[in-house]
Amino acid sequence: MIGALVVVVQVALVALAVYGVVLTVLNRPPDAWTKRAVGVAVALLAVQAVIAAVQVFSGTTLPETTTFLIYLVVSVCVLPIALQFATAEPTRWGGAVVAVGAIATAVAVWRLQGLWVPGA
Repeated sequence: MIGALVVVVQVALVALAVYGVVLTVLNRPPDAWTKRAVGVAVALLAVQAVIAAVQVFSGTTLPETTTFLIYLVVSVCVLPIALQFATAEPTRWGGAVVAVGAIATAVAVWRLQGLWVPGA
């Protein structure tokens, strides 16, 4: 994994979580900007997942490869699911759903970084 990309992804996820909380506090349902922000975060996560998967499948050995790959898949899937829930019935709590999804994804990415110990 690329350290700088992990930092960019984490910053994007924290910003998305803050945006979700702000929407909730302002009593607004998720809007088009929420969808765009989630799209950008998911695109960054997909790039990270592809890079990591290529490295793993091209021979990088990890102590817990299966766990790493599961976290990799989860990190890409959580935000689209959260966005689906948030926009299915647009209420003020949609922003909170996106914020929780962003925080959960940030934790998954943090765990991915901890599992990335090549050659161990």
